[in-house]
Amino acid sequence: MNRLAVINLVGLSERILGDSTPFLNSWIRRFGKRKITPILPALTCSTQSTYLTGSHPSNHGVVGNGWYFRDVSQVQFWRQSNSLVQGEKLWETARKIDQSFTCANLFWWFNMYSTVDYSITPRPIYRADGLKIADIYTEPAFLRESLQNQLGRFPLFKFWGPGADIQSSQWIADASRRLEEQFEPTLSLIYLPHLDYCLQKEGPLGEGVPAELKKIDQTLQRLVDFFSSREVRVVILSEYGISDVQSPVPLNRFLREKGFLKVREECGEDHWDAGVSDAFAVCDHQIAHIYVKNPEHISRVRKQVETLPGVDGVLDRVGQATYGLNHSRSGELVAIAAPGHWFSYEFWLDDRRAPDFARTVDIHRKPGYDPAELFMDDGIRFPRLKVAKNLLKRHLGFRYLMDLIPLHGRNVKGSHGRSAADPLDFPLFLSDQPFENLDLHPLQVKQLLLEHLFDPKERDPIHEAC
Repeated sequence: MNRLAVINLVGLSERILGDSTPFLNSWIRRFGKRKITPILPALTCSTQSTYLTGSHPSNHGVVGNGWYFRDVSQVQFWRQSNSLVQGEKLWETARKIDQSFTCANLFWWFNMYSTVDYSITPRPIYRADGLKIADIYTEPAFLRESLQNQLGRFPLFKFWGPGADIQSSQWIADASRRLEEQFEPTLSLIYLPHLDYCLQKEGPLGEGVPAELKKIDQTLQRLVDFFSSREVRVVILSEYGISDVQSPVPLNRFLREKGFLKVREECGEDHWDAGVSDAFAVCDHQIAHIYVKNPEHISRVRKQVETLPGVDGVLDRVGQATYGLNHSRSGELVAIAAPGHWFSYEFWLDDRRAPDFARTVDIHRKPGYDPAELFMDDGIRFPRLKVAKNLLKRHLGFRYLMDLIPLHGRNVKGSHGRSAADPLDFPLFLSDQPFENLDLHPLQVKQLLLEHLFDPKERDPIHEAC
């Protein structure tokens, strides 16, 4: 059995390789590369679950980064319990082959309460007074204190939001080194999210992207050199490439105007009410699950959504089956954005009636993904002063609202989720082991990682275990 580090470099595609990525370029010249045909939806949680289970969303159940939980009539994004992923995971299969196998999961999603041996994942503390404190969840629990004593508190506000930058990926890379030195796990799963931020903000060819590529390339080189020096095999892969977009498509506003989506008033604000709505969309980058209460209305909703500019197509259950997306968690319909477009979650018709959380970084209350959280509202004349005033209120013990986020996503320049049309935007699989330069299907990734862990004489049990 070999030891292996799998580094998930989010957003890596052939399109962004160039002068700013000398380490990656040298790696590819030496070892080659394979493109991975992206799944639908090409989203973080869905793709990671496919890689780790070797199955489609129709089997593992992760149909997006969030979905409508019908039993509680709520949309929930970014849940963390590993029990939501159905099917046998990579490390469980490997442990069947060799009981001495151990696994460390550093920030891959659905990281809590899993069967890995060591886990680290972001887990802020939400105080009753509204205060959000940067923190992590670890298993074993003592890692939480020991890692943050060594590395400093996890920079949560550099992990997501307007302040997102290289610091969070550097912290994760440093933590992976600490775990390797302390425990020497057989498999280390490492998530480096840095490119996700700058590529969504600026697009893959944005003016500021080369500088950010250089930063992550240097971080990656240090990490790969470290593992290689310890005779750990290394795989670098990505979940999706990010494509240029220009226009958000406010699908829920459209459904509300057509009378399908219902809202209730709270303190003069509009709040959507999924439980009474005839149809609504859970918008997730370039994919939207549309949940339709009455089966007799499905055809009518589909026909109307298909007329909306920026919509490339709408899948019913039969169409979803074609892509391996026909799971009970999926919407009755799945809308796919046209190239250059993405789906925004807004449902209010008047910005004065937007819910208070819409202007904040609040990934759990928003009933859809909101990349506008990467930006400061350009309507605020002195944003730093406003931040300082809010922090002063926090210091003095007052409640405050960090309402700094724009109510629109017009600044967003990059997105993903639909099946990329251009192979330059396909995710990549890079390895320091010899392999054929053939495109990969996402369902093959689990098998290929097992083959990196177990040499040919050990491979017969792999097929048996799978």
